[in-house]
Amino acid sequence: MTQSLQIDYVEFYSDTLEATQAFFATAFGWDFVDYGPDYRDIQGAGIGGGLERAAAQPPLVVLHADDLQAAYDRISAAGAEITKEIFDFPGGRRFEFREPGGTAMAVWTKA
Repeated sequence: MTQSLQIDYVEFYSDTLEATQAFFATAFGWDFVDYGPDYRDIQGAGIGGGLERAAAQPPLVVLHADDLQAAYDRISAAGAEITKEIFDFPGGRRFEFREPGGTAMAVWTKA
């Protein structure tokens, strides 16, 4: 199987994006690339990461797959609840799901 489904990215959510960004920069030394007023790409955190302006919630663990549809089929067949169908975003495509224990996760692939 060509897809690895390894953890590749973590998204954090904050309704006070600028304060969270400042905290991460000061506490951890992370840098950021702005993608509009509501999203920052985290640089220097060890794995890829993002910070999105949204209601505070647990971080979203994002896996990478070479074949998004095969990953979707496999994860769905294993019992996941698909919470967002496959969609495009700048740089790729992804879907989101909740595993049977309740953890929200996502899988992405490059465009």
